[in-house]
Amino acid sequence: MGVEAVPAVELENVTVAYGRTVALEDVSLRVAPHEFVGIVGPNGSGKTTLLRTILGLVRPVRGEVRVFGMPADTVGPLRRRVGYVPQIAPVDIRFPVHVFDVVLMGRFGQIGLLRRPTAADRDAARRALERVGMQHLADRQIGQLSGGQRQRVFVARALALEPDLLLLDEPATGVDPGARGSLYELLNRLHQEGMTILMASHDVAVVSQLVDQVACLNRRIVLHGRPEEVLGDEALEGCYGRGAIFLAHGRLPHIVVKTHPEGGTPPARPPER
Repeated sequence: MGVEAVPAVELENVTVAYGRTVALEDVSLRVAPHEFVGIVGPNGSGKTTLLRTILGLVRPVRGEVRVFGMPADTVGPLRRRVGYVPQIAPVDIRFPVHVFDVVLMGRFGQIGLLRRPTAADRDAARRALERVGMQHLADRQIGQLSGGQRQRVFVARALALEPDLLLLDEPATGVDPGARGSLYELLNRLHQEGMTILMASHDVAVVSQLVDQVACLNRRIVLHGRPEEVLGDEALEGCYGRGAIFLAHGRLPHIVVKTHPEGGTPPARPPER
């Protein structure tokens, strides 16, 4: 089997539970190299848990998770091939740290504890800032940036590892509408450059325009396929539950509105972790 034939990410019949609460149930998913896959679903559907399971931060109670053909919790040196942008970035924007230093933090997993960054590490951080168009703000304090600028910096931090796979959890959280377009343009460009991307998002419209494949998750994978094949009203109702209204924007749904119609509400789902 050639290198290109090995999936970037592969989950087989994965179940994740927190105590008695099942967060993911019998999930199977395959992400091919260079593919852009979107994960959509309601709040609490398990999107964050799915990404953390791929990262090896959460261990499933059943099933197998492989990253570049290796078990997710034993990838070892391959960890540097995976960049991660969490929904809540662990950086205190009030702390007097500069943009360049935040991006350089992305190299720390490779540098190791108590070791100083090398010239190669600093060069990688500079290249990452250039890729997201933020090199001119390298000396700016992180708290002085707009929400959209900060999110680009956090993407740059993930890119500082020079990964082959990029995982993003709701990357537009806290980003003003005017800056979201440029953020998504950046992700599209990274994909065109050959990056494999797996993005969790509640924004069905954005996902439908960006990705090669979309998976609708509500504890289980309800649907998986090309956006134009699976993002229809009837199919999405199976993911979001009864009472979801999809407002059309062209051929694909634009907005998901939860309602509570007489005669029932969507089934309760376990809280997402």
